[in-house]
Amino acid sequence: MLYIFLIVLAVLVSLFAVTFIIYWFNLDMKLVRFIYDKLQKHYDNMKRDKKL
Repeated sequence: MLYIFLIVLAVLVSLFAVTFIIYWFNLDMKLVRFIYDKLQKHYDNMKRDKKL
């Protein structure tokens, strides 16, 4: 029973550490910016039916 508790505790501490690192280095917004830049290149090269 103690081993199960230690495993659960280790998993929770690991998840906290990972989320803290993501928060500290702002990695979520860096990922969003990377995806946005890639999508922007794609949509800029699409043919348009109408010109604005």
